[in-house]
Amino acid sequence: MNPLPAPKALDSFFLEARAKLLDVAAILDRIGRGKDAGGTGDDPRLERIRKALEVLHDQSGGRAERIQQIFSREYDSKWERPQPR
Repeated sequence: MNPLPAPKALDSFFLEARAKLLDVAAILDRIGRGKDAGGTGDDPRLERIRKALEVLHDQSGGRAERIQQIFSREYDSKWERPQPR
């Protein structure tokens, strides 16, 4: 696999990244303006979003994988594959 040069990747994906970041900002604004917004302080979903935003800020790489891990369930060795109907 040959990665794109950084300037080319930025040219190609800047507008998409901008749009997605604006979406996230708007969602967080809606949560913050919501009735009883203080009631979400200990919600694990919001905590996961905050952790993911911290990962985005980290420049060390592997961000997509680390964010996927934040939102993934823990491994369960007793998990049974759903059966087709």
